[in-house]
Amino acid sequence: MRKIAIYGKGGIGKSTTTSNLAAALAAGGLRVMQVGCDPKADSTTNLMGGKKIPTVLDSIKAKRDVLKLQDIVFAGYGGVLCVEAGGPPPGVGCAGRGIISAFEKLAELKAFETLQPDIVLYDVLGDVVCGGFAMPLREGYAREVYIVTSGEMMSLYAASNISSAVKRFSGIGYASLGGLILNAKGVVDEVALVERAAAEIGTSIVTYIPRDGRVQSAENMGQTVIEAYGIGGMGEIYMDLANKILAQTHIKKAI
Repeated sequence: MRKIAIYGKGGIGKSTTTSNLAAALAAGGLRVMQVGCDPKADSTTNLMGGKKIPTVLDSIKAKRDVLKLQDIVFAGYGGVLCVEAGGPPPGVGCAGRGIISAFEKLAELKAFETLQPDIVLYDVLGDVVCGGFAMPLREGYAREVYIVTSGEMMSLYAASNISSAVKRFSGIGYASLGGLILNAKGVVDEVALVERAAAEIGTSIVTYIPRDGRVQSAENMGQTVIEAYGIGGMGEIYMDLANKILAQTHIKKAI
């Protein structure tokens, strides 16, 4: 089993990238689980026909000791197993606590042993990597990290911060950085900017995802690109990303 965390600044297209990656991996015949680690709980909506699923945090409050795995894990497009950690309302409590509670509950219910996914994708808000948002990097949850970025300054700044956190955890045997995923925003000399930032971080660009209206169009339908338009075109870009991540066996570690 490979456990991969996808980090990135809020609004960078991280959840869109993750859900399309999940669909691509599933199209390749793999059993995939996607865990949304954001209080907005919208990571998996494109895999669930545009609908939000009950969050782990809300389900714990509602069902407590009678909570079952089927109450928090839902099958989406391509059989992708969808989970949303959830979190408190804005301005109330610690957003990272939802992630911690979700991980603890998934472990308690033996989710991975029962469902046996080939790949687990954690979609993590990464403006600031602290507390619960660093949880996927700790305790062996995720062994590989990819950072979604564009050529925008704040996105690259967030990528640098996230990579610093990954390096600290990799030094004690946890997650390793697999590279940057360039989700283009149309910035002038964008590829060169991100290549320079990648070199400074000590990594490389894994895949370039161009701006394409079909991505937004698919989202408006509550679908991934592959579900809406098939494997050709933009679907091929996400299939390429999936294949490149699968090929990076040099950072793969046994869980």
